[in-house]
Amino acid sequence: MTGEIVNKKTDSFIEKSHEEIMVIIFALMLAMLLGSLDQTIVATALPKIATDLHGLNKLSWVATAYLLTSAISTPLYGKIGDQFGRKKIFQFSIVLFLIGSAFCGISQNMDQLVAFRALQGIGAGGLMSLSMTIVGDVVSPRQRGKYLGYFGAVFAISSVAGPLLGGFFTDSLSWRWVFYINIPLGIIALLVIAARLHLPVKKTVHKIDYLGSGLLIATATPIILATVWGGITHPWGSSTIIGLYAFGIFAMILFILWERRAKEAILPTHLFKNDIFTMSMILSVLVGMAMFAAILFIPEYQQIVRGYSAIKSGLLLLPLVAGMLITLVTSGRLITKYGHYRPFPILGAIITTIGMWLFSGLTLKTTQLQLSIWMVVLGIGLGMFMQVMTLAVQNAVDHSEIGVATASATFFRSIGSSLGGAIFGAILTNRLAFHLKQLLPIASDKVNSLTTSIQNGISAADINQMPPNVSHAIFKAFVLSFHDMFLLGIPILILALIAALFLRETPLRTTVKTPEVI
Repeated sequence: MTGEIVNKKTDSFIEKSHEEIMVIIFALMLAMLLGSLDQTIVATALPKIATDLHGLNKLSWVATAYLLTSAISTPLYGKIGDQFGRKKIFQFSIVLFLIGSAFCGISQNMDQLVAFRALQGIGAGGLMSLSMTIVGDVVSPRQRGKYLGYFGAVFAISSVAGPLLGGFFTDSLSWRWVFYINIPLGIIALLVIAARLHLPVKKTVHKIDYLGSGLLIATATPIILATVWGGITHPWGSSTIIGLYAFGIFAMILFILWERRAKEAILPTHLFKNDIFTMSMILSVLVGMAMFAAILFIPEYQQIVRGYSAIKSGLLLLPLVAGMLITLVTSGRLITKYGHYRPFPILGAIITTIGMWLFSGLTLKTTQLQLSIWMVVLGIGLGMFMQVMTLAVQNAVDHSEIGVATASATFFRSIGSSLGGAIFGAILTNRLAFHLKQLLPIASDKVNSLTTSIQNGISAADINQMPPNVSHAIFKAFVLSFHDMFLLGIPILILALIAALFLRETPLRTTVKTPEVI
């Protein structure tokens, strides 16, 4: 069986062939690739951008603006797509993303680039959430596992390919091509979607939850900003960070109170009465944290301790991606074959915990072969439960709410990624300060000064220019700090395992039930 759509007017089945589905899936994957790629592709281009646009002090906002608007807009697209039909909304998000990309490419100063990155992020929120939601419109839950595995593979590949492509375009052409490359790819996706995708539209009058949308923005914005800025732009204990978290929590309380009474809530609170939905959201946050820790901090270890370039450290992350690809595709096909998804997040959490434990054994003498094997183990674990949450919630909710349920999983994973970067970054920074004080063979006042300069950013080349006993102590402090960081990440994965054990399984439906096909 492939994809089936039920037409309630005739109660007849419109079955799509695998070839028809794959054409649609290709366009959806291309759209999702654009959204996920732009989360990381600017990383290696940022130094050149700062030089050309004379805006080093605003550099962090190039990434933050995109992350912020894409995360905030994700649940909005989910609900609006449920209310008004997904095809036109998805096309709108692609067009908006392409407009933002074009304007990013022609930006003449940093303020313009930040503003257009924010616009681009608003479009990306739809690419990320609606692409996976639309799979739920054209493929039955029983068949959906193998297709969602492809999307997980796209996300995994883009996480590594982004910095590599950013470096290539910056060195070979211009940093502006980081944004221009989106345009031809986006147009292809737009044309295929227009020609081949036919989705249901409900013929009912809807009311947009404007207040709920505003409160969601007021909740997510300060929390994301605090996690991005904490320990980097502002100290964790500063009034700015504490104030942002306090405001975010206050707005969250108001959001929950309002959503409980709103007629067409942007994030219906009754969904959390569904234990499958609730456990899936918890798992989405935790897997986002674990994945971000791996993708962000393993290359950082390679660059600082081993002295590798950004591009080489990205290429050396391929074993992690290979492990993820193996289990993303395999688990999806096994779910489709046997109709059971619950074992995979359980096994995934166990194997990811083992992978994190392996990385807690880092030393100055750890070989690249050992690191590659550890990355494969970690990737295998992450790949087992990256996409299961999406499948679980899509199968557990009514089809009229499949959009908001899918978008919620994407949104909570984005929040988890932000929290993961902040939490693991804070652990690394704090443990580095501790170990430097223990190991540096210099006066305490000089230790504090050197610690501050190291935490603000230092390369392996800079460290190697120091006296041998000092450089050795710094490298050892870094290794011990990474060791501590990965070790302290294990409790997070144990929480993921507990949540996975509580994830209830329901039989996967073999049909896609929709109101009316047009």
